Amino acid sequence: MLEKYFNLNGNQTSVRQEVSAGITTFLSMAYIVAVNPAILSDAGMDFGAVFVATCIAAALGSLIMGVYANYPIAQAPGMGQNAFFAYGIVLGMGIPWQVALGAVFVSGTLFIVLSVLPVREWLINSIPKSLKLGMSAGIGLFLGVIALTGSGVVVDNSATLISLGDLKQPPAILMLVGFILIAALTVKKVKAAVLIGILSISAIALALGIHEFAGLFSLPPSPSALLELDIVGALELSMVTVILTLLLVDVFDTAGTLVGVANQANMLDKNGRLPRLKKALLADSTATTAGALLGTSPTTSYIESAAGVEAGGKTGLTAITTAILFLFCLFFEPLAKSIPSFATGAALLFVACLMIKSITGLDWDDISESAPAVIAMVAMPMSYSIADGIGMAFIAYAGIKLFSGQINRCPIAVIVIALIFALKFTFL
Repeated sequence: MLEKYFNLNGNQTSVRQEVSAGITTFLSMAYIVAVNPAILSDAGMDFGAVFVATCIAAALGSLIMGVYANYPIAQAPGMGQNAFFAYGIVLGMGIPWQVALGAVFVSGTLFIVLSVLPVREWLINSIPKSLKLGMSAGIGLFLGVIALTGSGVVVDNSATLISLGDLKQPPAILMLVGFILIAALTVKKVKAAVLIGILSISAIALALGIHEFAGLFSLPPSPSALLELDIVGALELSMVTVILTLLLVDVFDTAGTLVGVANQANMLDKNGRLPRLKKALLADSTATTAGALLGTSPTTSYIESAAGVEAGGKTGLTAITTAILFLFCLFFEPLAKSIPSFATGAALLFVACLMIKSITGLDWDDISESAPAVIAMVAMPMSYSIADGIGMAFIAYAGIKLFSGQINRCPIAVIVIALIFALKFTFL
């Protein structure tokens, strides 16, 4: 049955190879079951409820991607999106987390509509590459700021806004040590580098008495965030740019991950296009919508799936294996709670480095392309808002093209999005 459905022989793989690849993918991204609850709990959500939502959303998203789209790509609540949810929407804008979940649901529903309609390729291709790269790097810098401030490496300063913190404090020291460990293990091509780094720093913190051990196993916590979203509140006019930002980040993050992993797996056709793109986008958008119902930030495809592909994963059976392992995680909530914030901060800083490298793809000789991308990179961390950074970048792009006489080179979608954000900055 597995051979017939996944065409294992035709893809030159086997059940054993696919399962092994699925385990590799899981080890590469399992850190999210500790990091995501830690981030969303800062927004006032219950740690245990978010833990359950994270595990189930990751399992459900990976299962849909594997069974429906037959892609070796796993899903989970996205890094960057969760930071925008907690620090940008809830804490930054003062919006209740229930309304923020409603916004995630609405953006996911719009993503489903776009995935079904033929405009999906138009939208993905109409946003300039420079803006996509700038958005990715900006989110990376935003994550870096969160990691550094959360561990006390960087602190606020009334005179200079920010300054260096006390690096003699254990949280700052252990976060930096954890980051170095994760990076070094990655250089050594250790698949579970992030997870090993987080657990190692946590073990040191527990041994030194800096953090308390909450246990190892338990029955899954109560899913108290289930169906707690406020869709009506999310449909208010002031939430338009929030929903638009969630949609844009999810769409382009998904598209970029799909193309990157599929290219590594030699799945692209002779024209460089993705097979079954509609199914893959539907799987991702459905997972985002379901995740909002469960009580977590947007679910997206994970670039860590490339580790599984490198280990031989070629079909959806790889993603299904990862999904099963995420369900087993439901019984490890005490272990996730035993991980201190500075240990997850090391992972955040490392992910930030991976995202920032996207700027190498910018055309630095064309200032009309590179300048808006730089605006996105600088504005996101400095305004502490991914949405405002994206808005400023789109306005800058359209404005530069207009006043330099190149408006014909500015896609209609960019002009529309720029106008929406300009109205938001002016009247909301």
